[in-house]
Amino acid sequence: MASDEPQRHPAAAAPLARARRLGGNSPPPRPRPEQRAGTRTRGARQPSAIPPAVPEIDALTGSRAGRNLPAAIGVGLALGALIVVSLFAYRPSFAVIVGVAVLYGCWELSRALGAADIRITLLPLLVGAAATLFAAWERGPGGLVLAVLVTLVGVLAWRLGDGASGYARDVGASALVLLYLPTLAAFAVLLVHPDDGAGRVLAFVATVVCSDTGGYAAGVMFGKHPLAPIVSKRKTWEGLAGSVIVCSGAGVLFFTLTFHEAWWKGLLFGLAIVVGATIGDLGESMIKRDIGVKDMGSLLPGHGGLMDRLDSLLPCAAVAYLVLSGFAPV
Repeated sequence: MASDEPQRHPAAAAPLARARRLGGNSPPPRPRPEQRAGTRTRGARQPSAIPPAVPEIDALTGSRAGRNLPAAIGVGLALGALIVVSLFAYRPSFAVIVGVAVLYGCWELSRALGAADIRITLLPLLVGAAATLFAAWERGPGGLVLAVLVTLVGVLAWRLGDGASGYARDVGASALVLLYLPTLAAFAVLLVHPDDGAGRVLAFVATVVCSDTGGYAAGVMFGKHPLAPIVSKRKTWEGLAGSVIVCSGAGVLFFTLTFHEAWWKGLLFGLAIVVGATIGDLGESMIKRDIGVKDMGSLLPGHGGLMDRLDSLLPCAAVAYLVLSGFAPV
């Protein structure tokens, strides 16, 4: 007759039999620490062999990530309201808001890089950033390109005065800041300039918010498979799927209702925004890991620094401008 006793792994049979021969049903003695090396104890969390260089922090995960979720939501709504008011009250004021954000972001990023002994040529960078945004508003893409090139030359020349030590590192980092902040942000200025610029900016910003929100919700509820564990252990494939679904729906709605274009164009727009937002988010996370900081700053309660909120928006501004120019021309 078959025994009702559950099957045990062969490795557990020997110590169990020895315990019974000693006259009892008590479990075998616990193995010594050196015997437990490399094994996994049921119900116990095993420490990571190599802890991450920077703790995983997500601005929207609330207490689990050490964030104030109500403050994060409140700040996000306030920023959204500011953008909407600027778009419909006086559109050039949106370009001014972008300029203030870019100048502060350049300072914030240069300060964070300075903690890693990387010296940014800040003054010519700030002047060039303002000139880049102004040129984009007044002269369009051609003015944008010219202003960026002139600023780059100024950065290279300004750094000469500090000597050869670290020159390539510093001008490379300064060029990164120039391309990352004022150049990409200038595409948001190009978006708002046409007569229907308010709708274009709203489509761009709202779809990026949908990407962040959809990815966060799906990641919290279903996230199990890391998307890029080297960069961030909190980003999952399930979260990416949530971003794709929500962004696709938002893109279809904006293109059919606002721009009166075919639905499939909106679908492609939403997918392009997901790619841009994901790359921007992971890229900024990699920069923070490289220089060893959790946040770029502390300006925004519940979020961190301003750059921690611009990471997805910056590359998506260029993506939105290119896609809208092709699918919904002025």
